[in-house]
Amino acid sequence: MLTLNLGPLALSLSHALLLGSLLLASLTGWWLGRRSARNPEGVLFLLLLIALLVARIAFVARYFDEYEQSPWQMLDVRDGGFLIWPGLLAALLVAAGLAWRDRVLRKPLLGALVVGVLVWGGGQLVLRSLEQGTRLPELALRDMDGQPVQLHDYLGKPLVINLWATWCPPCRREMPVLAKAQAREKSVTFLIVNQGEGEAEIRRFLAHSGLELDNLLLDSGGRLGQQVGSRALPTTLFYDAQGRQVGSHLGELSQASLARALESLRPAP
Repeated sequence: MLTLNLGPLALSLSHALLLGSLLLASLTGWWLGRRSARNPEGVLFLLLLIALLVARIAFVARYFDEYEQSPWQMLDVRDGGFLIWPGLLAALLVAAGLAWRDRVLRKPLLGALVVGVLVWGGGQLVLRSLEQGTRLPELALRDMDGQPVQLHDYLGKPLVINLWATWCPPCRREMPVLAKAQAREKSVTFLIVNQGEGEAEIRRFLAHSGLELDNLLLDSGGRLGQQVGSRALPTTLFYDAQGRQVGSHLGELSQASLARALESLRPAP
């Protein structure tokens, strides 16, 4: 399962884990600081903002070449481009400085951080292990000519599967990124799997956008999204040559976030 469904809202499990960790950390800080009337809640939110800012800066620095043609995308955090560990280290250093200066705040703040980091870190390990234990579904789809296609026929090379629809704005925005990658990354197979639409709608979109995409498949019943546990569009899944899932990305891809995801598909030197 990739998303937590709350009515019509689909929240990624990683985002839900972050919010849950922040909530538990806030409750812990309130409990430990109730006698001294020092609630570290505001400090925790500040530390979260610092962590996210540093994580974004580190990501942009790491993949700066991917932003040269579109520098404004450095500010567009919708691509999910964050390097977590630099951000976490920066937040912990700031927290240590605050705790050293304020002895009354020290106990509730450090206690809240221990709970928050342990819950978040443990949850990340569980999600990662569950994801890497997932296999490519055995499912038959249709190509643009109406012929049945088995997903397992594409095994043998690393595989990227993008779930999309023409009515989805972030799906449309990321299509040029996928088209470029499909033309450039010959060692990787890209499957562009439409969810719930017909051939006519897709051909109109392609004609209007001027895009050329290979391996366009039709999933009129949205079965693939259901089987991988995602109701959010766009969703991109990454599999190794044997069909083991090695990563996923919910939301819009940029050139930088796709470049980072493709690193998990390349063999280690």
